[in-house]
Amino acid sequence: MTEETSLFSISVIKKENIKTTLKEVCSSLEQKGYNALNQIAGYLISGDASYISSFQNAREKILELDRIDIIEYLLKESLKSCDTLD
Repeated sequence: MTEETSLFSISVIKKENIKTTLKEVCSSLEQKGYNALNQIAGYLISGDASYISSFQNAREKILELDRIDIIEYLLKESLKSCDTLD
């Protein structure tokens, strides 16, 4: 019987955490009637957490992430088609 060791990539886990958190925060903001894109952009630009509602712990969730990591993730996702980023 062969046992294989599973390797976990921290960057993959981090990426999935950011993706999941953004989806949850977006959903919470939309449920409260906010424009999620504007609210998240305002938070990312200013660092002011009051842009994110505390509804369903959205503010707490987004504050667990580093803003720079969120911005990096969003840029990488939006620029995936650029060959120079590989």
